Amino acid sequence: MPKMKTRKAVAARFKLTGTGKIKQMHDGKGHILTKKSRNRKRKLRKTGYVSKQFSKNIKGMIGG
Repeated sequence: MPKMKTRKAVAARFKLTGTGKIKQMHDGKGHILTKKSRNRKRKLRKTGYVSKQFSKNIKGMIGG
């Protein structure tokens, strides 16, 4: 049986933690930052986590 290929677009956006959770960066921080409030931009800096329901799909695409 051939190896599973990693989906590189998914691997660039998501990282696995040591406990098996999936980290992701928030979107909306790339451009048009002048109209977004300071508090909103600060909250977008923090890492988010993928929900348990969706994490099974992501792990399959990453290969983890």
